[in-house]
Amino acid sequence: MKNTRPRETTERRILHGLALEWETALWVLDDARSRRMRAPLFSLRDYRRTWGAWSRERREISLSRDLVLHHSWDAVREVLHHEMAHQLAEEVLGAGREVPHGPVFREACRLLRANPKASGSYAPLDERKDRDPCAAEDRTARRVRKLLALAQSPNRHEAEISMAKAHELIERHNLQVLDQDRSRDFASVFLGRPALRHPREEYALADLLQEFYFVQGIWVPACVLDKGKMGRVLEISGTWQNVRLASYVYDFVCRFIEARWGAYNEGKGRRRRRKSDYAVGVIEGFRSKLVSGSARKKPGSRAKEVIRLRDPLLEKYVARRYPRTVNVKRNISGGDEKVVSDGREAGRRLVIHKGISERRGSRTRLLPDR
Repeated sequence: MKNTRPRETTERRILHGLALEWETALWVLDDARSRRMRAPLFSLRDYRRTWGAWSRERREISLSRDLVLHHSWDAVREVLHHEMAHQLAEEVLGAGREVPHGPVFREACRLLRANPKASGSYAPLDERKDRDPCAAEDRTARRVRKLLALAQSPNRHEAEISMAKAHELIERHNLQVLDQDRSRDFASVFLGRPALRHPREEYALADLLQEFYFVQGIWVPACVLDKGKMGRVLEISGTWQNVRLASYVYDFVCRFIEARWGAYNEGKGRRRRRKSDYAVGVIEGFRSKLVSGSARKKPGSRAKEVIRLRDPLLEKYVARRYPRTVNVKRNISGGDEKVVSDGREAGRRLVIHKGISERRGSRTRLLPDR
């Protein structure tokens, strides 16, 4: 007979995490509505035609076992918030016998910042992010993909030129979009894993993505399932094209740091703090390369500083999603200047390459391997 205890333990942690996420999601409601929301029961079920359900009779939110075991936590949360909207509509807003996705439900989604589509056969968030964008992407995105593929050339000079051209094209395209004030759809996804504490390099990398890849990042509350507590995770928002690229760059840089640090630290036994020094150096070195190739310099200035472009529509989207935010400055400077300097040198040699959709099938597991 198979031992089901590990799976049972995982599912108990997920159910506890859903309860924590449910409680945390109420922050966006006004006090009167928040107080009227009573915690439901939570369950996992073997659904085949839907990702989740709200039962008024049982006062239960149930999610698909396939969803919670095989998809990312931000995808799980999206469905949870959708089912919370059903609960809010029925128990607080008085939906009564209204059709399941009627006007009261849509108002509940607006209040909870929930996705009204996140049910039935609607693709989970991570599938929408990882799906091959070739069919839907525009000419610019296809050219960027080709240039990043060329950037894997063994000839370092050719690789550098291809990456620089790709970034120049990304920048020019986004400038045109802003100048023409085109309407556009935005998405928000998690990068990395929720944690109680994040090392310094994750803040440095978040800042770099905002500076060069046309996304906005916010550290948002998210459950750390293996700890059974709410922690934080970086969530980026932007157009799907920019979110996909920034997600790929994030993963690429993280893998680069792991590989280079492993070789740099081999046989030396340096502590975790020195890894952060090295990683911050890598990100600083890569940033200096992007600055040197950027067309967005301050007019009339020789200083290699980048002007951050503001996207009013993206800012409005993020402000709507998170109406109350706090800016906190963190010190991300390194401790061991020699290690930081060596990291900078490695970062100056970093070349982003391959296609943006290379991550398919590599979704983040909900719980770390034991």
